[in-house]
Amino acid sequence: MKKIQYALLGLALLTVTTSCNDWLDLKPNNEQVTEEYWQSKEDVESVLASGYYYMRSCVPTFIKWGELRGGTFYTTSTADAKLQDFNMTPSVSICNYTTVYQVINMANSVINYAPSVRNLDDTYYEAVMNAHLCEAYFQRAYAYLILLKNFGSVPLITQPYVDDTQSFDIAKSTEEEITAQIKKDVETALDLNAAKGVYETDWQTKGRATKWALYALMADVCLWSGDYDNCIKYSDLILNATDSFRPVFLANTRDWYTIFYPGNSNESIFELNWDYNTENANNNFTSLWSLSTSSTLNFTLRAVEQMREETDELVANGEFVEGRSGRMTFATYVPNSGLASGYSTAGTYYLWKYAGTDIQDFEGGKRVHNDANFIIYRVAEIILMKAQAQVMNGNYKEAVRLINRIRNRAGLNNYQDIDPESDDADMLIQQLDEQSLLEEILKQKEMEFVGEGKRWYDLLWFGRVSNYKYKEKFINMVIEGNQTTNKSWIRSVLIDVNAWYMPLPQSDIEHNRLLEQNPYYSSTK
Repeated sequence: MKKIQYALLGLALLTVTTSCNDWLDLKPNNEQVTEEYWQSKEDVESVLASGYYYMRSCVPTFIKWGELRGGTFYTTSTADAKLQDFNMTPSVSICNYTTVYQVINMANSVINYAPSVRNLDDTYYEAVMNAHLCEAYFQRAYAYLILLKNFGSVPLITQPYVDDTQSFDIAKSTEEEITAQIKKDVETALDLNAAKGVYETDWQTKGRATKWALYALMADVCLWSGDYDNCIKYSDLILNATDSFRPVFLANTRDWYTIFYPGNSNESIFELNWDYNTENANNNFTSLWSLSTSSTLNFTLRAVEQMREETDELVANGEFVEGRSGRMTFATYVPNSGLASGYSTAGTYYLWKYAGTDIQDFEGGKRVHNDANFIIYRVAEIILMKAQAQVMNGNYKEAVRLINRIRNRAGLNNYQDIDPESDDADMLIQQLDEQSLLEEILKQKEMEFVGEGKRWYDLLWFGRVSNYKYKEKFINMVIEGNQTTNKSWIRSVLIDVNAWYMPLPQSDIEHNRLLEQNPYYSSTK
C-alpha cells in the first residue's frame, strides 16, 4: 500500500475481531477499548492505527485552530468567524476537542496494555512492542502540545478509559505540568531505543512516528516553553544527522513543490497520508480552499500584499521557471495573469499546495483527487525553530545563517544582504536587534508554511516570549491581519492574555464537576 491505509484497515480489524460491546460510548470525549480486547500484537497495531486515524480526522480542526487567528486567512463560515474575530463562547463548536482526546485515549490504551499482550502472544517480541510504544508516546505528546497551544491548560489524562465505572471528573493541569508530561513522553520513547529511523516503505517512514518525529516534537515543545538550549539540541539531532535515510532540507528552489506533490519528500519528517487510489476516498480538508469565490478560507489583503512583494523579488532575481517558481507562486496560483500582464499585481490568489501538481497549467495542473497529505513537521520548520532559539540565546550570526537558508531556497536574497561568512558580517550583525530578527523569522514562517496550520502559534509564541516582552507588538500584528472585525474590539480582548486561548467546551464544563473554565470565559460558564 502506498499510503496510510493501514489506519482505516486497523479500525476495520477492530470491528470484525471484537463485538460492538467492546466499543462503548464514552462521555465526554473518547471511545473505550475494554481489557478483554487485548489478545495479540494485531490488536495493539489496530488501536495504534486508530490513533493515526483520529489524527487525520483532526486535520480540519488543526488547520482552523492554527490559521484563523493568524491574519493570513479569513473565513466565510459564520461559526468559525467567532474564532478569528475573538468572539468565542464555550458553546461554539470550533472549540470542541473531542477528537484530539480520542487520539490521546488510543495512545493511552497502547501504552497501558501493550506490555500485557506480550504475556499472551509469543510472537509479540519486545522490540516490536517498544517500537509501538514509541509511536503511542508521540501521538499522546503531540496531541497534548496542540491542546496546550490552544487552551493553555486542559485535563491531563494518562490512563485509558476502559469502563463506565471510571470517574469523568478531572481537573485541569497547569501548563507547566502538561509541558513536563510532553517532554517526559518524548524522553521515555527515546530511552526505549526502539524508535525507528526508517520503515519498510516510504509512506510509513513519513506517515508513522519515527525518531525524527520525536526530535521535532521535542524541539517544538522546548521552543514553546523557553528551553532554548534543548530546542537547539534536538533540532541539531535532525539537522546534523548522518543517517542514510535521514530527513534533509531540499535546498534547490525548483524542488520546493515536491514537498506537497507527490508528497512524502526527503524534507518531510512526519505527515498524515491519504491516497484516493488505495482508500477510494478524498480527505476532508481540501474543501476548505475551493478555487472559487465560495472558498471557506481566503487570503487576507495583508497576506496577498506579502505574496506580491515576494513575487516581485522573485521576478527581479530571475527566479521564474516557465512562469512560476518559489514557494509563493507554487503555494498559490494567479489565474489569467502572467509576467507580461503584471504577475505580481493581477489575478486572484488561491492556496495551491493542496490542490495542484508540478504542472504549471492551472487546469492541467490540478489534482484529480483531493488526497494531498498534511505535513506536521518538515526540516524547514526545524531550521526556523532553531533560528528562533539562537536569537533568544543572542547568537544572531547563526540565526542569520539559518534564515538565509530558507530565504535562498525560496529564491530570495540574503536577509539584509548579510552573508555571515563575509569579512564585514560581524559589523553588520552587531547592528541587528532581537525584535527585528524575530519578526523576520515570523515572516519567513508565514510564507513558508502558509495553510499548514502554524501561523497563530508562531504569533502566540512571539507574544508570550520573555514574559510578554512583545505583547503590544503581538496585538498590533493580530489587528493588522484581521479584516473582518473592529480593531478596537480585538485590542480590548487581547489585553487579557487569557483571551489568547480558547474556552473549554461547555459540554465538558457541565459534565465534569472539577473542570474550571478559562478565566476569560468564566462568566459564560
